Amino acid sequence: MPDERTEARRRRIPEATVVRLPVYQRLLAELLRAGQPTVSSEQLAAMARVNAAKVRKDLSLLGSFGTRGTGYDVAFLIAQIERALGVGLDWPVAIVGIGNLGRALVNSEGFSSHGFRVVALFDVVESVVGHEVGPTVVHHIDRLPEVAAELHPSIGVIATPAGAAQEVADALVTAGVGAILNFAPKVLSVPSDVLLRYVDLSIELQVMSFYQSRRAEAGGAQVPPIRAFGLSLSPEGSAR
Repeated sequence: MPDERTEARRRRIPEATVVRLPVYQRLLAELLRAGQPTVSSEQLAAMARVNAAKVRKDLSLLGSFGTRGTGYDVAFLIAQIERALGVGLDWPVAIVGIGNLGRALVNSEGFSSHGFRVVALFDVVESVVGHEVGPTVVHHIDRLPEVAAELHPSIGVIATPAGAAQEVADALVTAGVGAILNFAPKVLSVPSDVLLRYVDLSIELQVMSFYQSRRAEAGGAQVPPIRAFGLSLSPEGSAR
């Protein structure tokens, strides 16, 4: 019969929970570095700015790890969250667009520290193609099919101007890349079996400006944001 961990892997975990798991992992790692061996759902909830019931529900989707009266073993819980997130597996990454943003991504500690391995870089600018960024040589985008066939990137990162993003997405899909992280301010069209996520700084700034303007209209009073996970508390003490 399948064990509890196998059953946990089969459970459907909502996207909202998946988004919270890396934040829990980061907070738990801070507790572990501080020498704290256990944590209660209430303490973790306070640190993450969500309510304790939400923390317990999120973690229950991974399995039964808490002990009544004791809480969660911090090291064990980190291991379970990382297992669920696929940390420790090998995730080859190809980055397209080696401007300032692309270079920052190549040099980001967030890649190497979480199992992501930059294996290929692409651009169209002749002054960039053929040069190394970090330990990786930048290829012309025309070489994407052959390079992808050799290195098999699992994730493609688009850091190009908006006008080139759809063409790049098409090329990544054709090359067999099944997951795309898009930093370009462009809504993309990809097949339904391709995982697509957006990181749009302009949208985030517009969201901030919305709440700033509402705060100004309210005379400086706090305006509960729609989604404040890890950032600020609503008047009732839970993120919304």
